[in-house]
Amino acid sequence: MHKDLINIVILAAGKGNRMCSDIPKVLHSIAGKPIIKYIVDTAKNINKHKIYIIYGFKGDLIKKKLNDNSIHWILQKEQLGTGHAIQQLLPYLNNNENLLILYGDIPFISKATLEQLCDKKPKHGMSLLTAILDNPSGYGRVIRNNNVIAEIIEDKDANSHQLNIKEINTGIMFANVKDVKNWLKRTNNDNVQKEYYLTDIIKIAYQDNYFIKAIHPFDINEIKGVNDRIQLANLERIYQSNQIKTLILSGVTLRDPDRFDLRGTLICGIDVEIDVNVIIEGHVVLGNRVKIGAGCIIQNSSIDDDCNIHPYSIIRNSNLSVKCNIGPFSHLRNNAKLNHNVCIGNFVEIKDISLGNNSKAKHLSYLGDSEIGSNVNIGAGSITCNYDGKNKLKTIIGNDVFIGSDTQLVAPLTIIDNATIAAGTTVLKDINTSDLTLNPKKQIYKENWKRPSKK
Repeated sequence: MHKDLINIVILAAGKGNRMCSDIPKVLHSIAGKPIIKYIVDTAKNINKHKIYIIYGFKGDLIKKKLNDNSIHWILQKEQLGTGHAIQQLLPYLNNNENLLILYGDIPFISKATLEQLCDKKPKHGMSLLTAILDNPSGYGRVIRNNNVIAEIIEDKDANSHQLNIKEINTGIMFANVKDVKNWLKRTNNDNVQKEYYLTDIIKIAYQDNYFIKAIHPFDINEIKGVNDRIQLANLERIYQSNQIKTLILSGVTLRDPDRFDLRGTLICGIDVEIDVNVIIEGHVVLGNRVKIGAGCIIQNSSIDDDCNIHPYSIIRNSNLSVKCNIGPFSHLRNNAKLNHNVCIGNFVEIKDISLGNNSKAKHLSYLGDSEIGSNVNIGAGSITCNYDGKNKLKTIIGNDVFIGSDTQLVAPLTIIDNATIAAGTTVLKDINTSDLTLNPKKQIYKENWKRPSKK
């Protein structure tokens, strides 16, 4: 790596008109993460001095999203080109420093490529990241004179001969601050776009007898940027393909790799099986032999060995111990903690809850803000009434409790071990007995009653 500390600047002032969006282009996401966050994370792993972001359109949104006090922010009030953007930064830099120029819409640039770019910079010159593309359309072309880089011609300014050149400029470069200052002050906006191009400094450097060293990326996907939603979708698939390959090689079975999305980090044990249309978000840990059914969404959760998550279940911010059985169509959220062999069945929602070993709620229930012991049976349609309109109130249920179907538990409540509650009961007070608790109801018959007829 280059022996001197490096100032890194990320250009992120543009709106991105082709995105057809009110959101700054760099805040659109790949795998649930803003595009610009990929570049910031890579920059932080380099032997840097400071990281600067040049912002413009809705810059406050970018600042809020990144929420990073280590970043230095430079405003480009008018978007007059990449050269003009760098001119806003230069007064803050010392002449003896170096500058690495990156772009907020090129998310996959690697640390290894950038380190090579910095290491290969000539003492009397600069380094430039270029690539050879079969279809260079849209990119600035690298013009060489006797095989030496002499100029960059933007795609819109190129003639028919120049458009046939396959070597393109990525815009990523590394140079001395004093040199950049000297070159930029000699640029103009005499071009189709009427902008100040940063790439114009290449021609000026060449005329000043500086050597421009071309460096190629280790992977061609590193230089792919985002200008429209088609390119954004393509980069999403590239990212997913890389993650999927890593998972499969580590032993995970994906029933259809093209129908799986990882939007965060996934740590898996052995013999994990994941069916189609599963989405993983945030940080997720799956133990050995975990099975995830079709259509599940799992976010920021830990699922221990031998758990079976049936189709279309949603698990967020929850922890499951071994041999739990979830779903189908279950919803676990907000700090749900399940001990060994817990069963949460179809159309059951639980939140802010702990369930002891072997407890189960198998049908059509809502359980919130509760501590539930071991070997508890929650009958179909039973709910905790945990909200009084202002406060969330707690329900505590002991071990070996049987709760019949369609029971309402009006919190705050405590129910002791071995209690039995009859179906259809509304529990308003603590239960301190293991005897049967019920609300007596009288079943009546109406003679000569007739169903209403449709008028």
